[in-house]
Amino acid sequence: MKNENVAVAGCGHRYSMGFGGMLAMLRDGKCAARSGWNGKGMHLQLVKPPQSAAPHEPMYQVDGVNDRLLPWIGMRTADGGFVPWLASQTDMLAEDWVVVE
Repeated sequence: MKNENVAVAGCGHRYSMGFGGMLAMLRDGKCAARSGWNGKGMHLQLVKPPQSAAPHEPMYQVDGVNDRLLPWIGMRTADGGFVPWLASQTDMLAEDWVVVE
């Protein structure tokens, strides 16, 4: 489905792309989804934790250890939750990623 117009529920028509294109869209502040996902409102977005004025200043404490938070990809679930997301082999090889507005 590469470079074909595809319909995504609630999103109108968007051009489909591969995994690398989807990551670039997330970096540009856009949201993305697979055209085959059937959960209403499901999409991914890049989460960028706030940065301190000093790049090495700790932003978070885990088990008494100061650390800084790094960017990660989150998924808006069909039931309205927001969770960390991990790509499957199928997701990485798919060519049906679309931008969600």
